[in-house]
Amino acid sequence: MHSPKKIILLSLVVSALLMLGKFGAYMITSSNAILTDAAESIVNVLASAFAFYSIYLSAQPRDVNHPYGHGKVEFFSMFVEGALILTAGILVIFKSVYNLFYPEAVKDLMDGALIIAFTGVINFVLGYFLVKESKKYHSFTLYADGKHLQTDAYSSLGLVIGLLLIVVTKINYLDSVISIGLGVYIIFNGYKLVRRSVAGLMDESDFEKVTSLVNVLNANRHDAWIDVHNLRTQQYGHELHIDCHVTLPYYLDLNHVHEEISQIDAVVNEKSSIRTEFFIHADPCLPACCHYCRVKGCPVRSEEQRLDIVWTMNNVTRNHKHFE
Repeated sequence: MHSPKKIILLSLVVSALLMLGKFGAYMITSSNAILTDAAESIVNVLASAFAFYSIYLSAQPRDVNHPYGHGKVEFFSMFVEGALILTAGILVIFKSVYNLFYPEAVKDLMDGALIIAFTGVINFVLGYFLVKESKKYHSFTLYADGKHLQTDAYSSLGLVIGLLLIVVTKINYLDSVISIGLGVYIIFNGYKLVRRSVAGLMDESDFEKVTSLVNVLNANRHDAWIDVHNLRTQQYGHELHIDCHVTLPYYLDLNHVHEEISQIDAVVNEKSSIRTEFFIHADPCLPACCHYCRVKGCPVRSEEQRLDIVWTMNNVTRNHKHFE
């Protein structure tokens, strides 16, 4: 059975071997564009090494200093990987612009193209595998590393096409032009990883996860759960932490309240694909809740139910009961 640590270790080993292959292609061809791809491979190796450490750290149990665990390090790992990609893209563009004015002779481009094509196929397959496994383990580190490898594969594809174009046209300065284009593409993908990591570190709401959670609650809703509001989410590695308020009939005793709250936790963790930890504040109902309350035979109802409110991301995240 796979584990995140074994998967990322595989990525590290393969990235190191492919890096050596790309630098070998550069030594054969003296192509600036191939050097660009090889330089990005250094980033792959460094990023995979940091990713391996972050997965090791995120798997450590909670302690006094980290009561929520160590999962946030995965967002930091994604940030580092994105920053390294951005740096590689910028350096690539600078060197490519320099070589436009001071070109270097290139040779044996077909041999280089074959090597780069081979490394691109390996990177794409490995990247696809990492992204797929990231969904199973809810690992942002695996996702970032997989997306990085896929980006490298796409840039390798563009590079191979460019090298073949140079062979056909004999226009050597295309080598630097292609390299600049790849550099821009690398920067764009680095920015996307940085943006996503910052969103996680700043606890930005994940609309997709909240919507999925709300769908589970709607499908398994108890009549006693009058409403859910002030719902907030935080992602810590492979775990989701949720704070929310749940309105219950005010006459329930403490044992009954605890049972209903526990049922919410149990339902979500049974039906959802991600391990979720709840911190739920129980609110007593008010007379203004009666018009949408589903409780049958309520002994204190002040008016009949005339509205059935379906929970949505919009109403569960507001910090008040569903009076409207």
